[in-house]
Amino acid sequence: MYAVVRRYSGGSAPKFVSELEVRDAEVRELMTTVPGFLAYYMVKDAEGGFSVTVCQDREGTLESTRRATQWVKENLASVAVEPDVVEGETIFHFVH
Repeated sequence: MYAVVRRYSGGSAPKFVSELEVRDAEVRELMTTVPGFLAYYMVKDAEGGFSVTVCQDREGTLESTRRATQWVKENLASVAVEPDVVEGETIFHFVH
């Protein structure tokens, strides 16, 4: 499995994350249709927020980042912030 974290902070990041929150159905459709998709989390914090996408392979995480970038450009350009992106292979995970 692979995971990618996209961190949104600074500038209009809090407004950007709030806009994502009200458009959760669109984000769900966008991410859950990525080939190899396993999980998606959007977390709001004091500086904006971050998303975590987990896919079966690196191609899935790359595709999720490509889709997210394109969707933001088309739908939230006025409040968009450039995310810091970190990705890698998962070495273990826990679910309760």
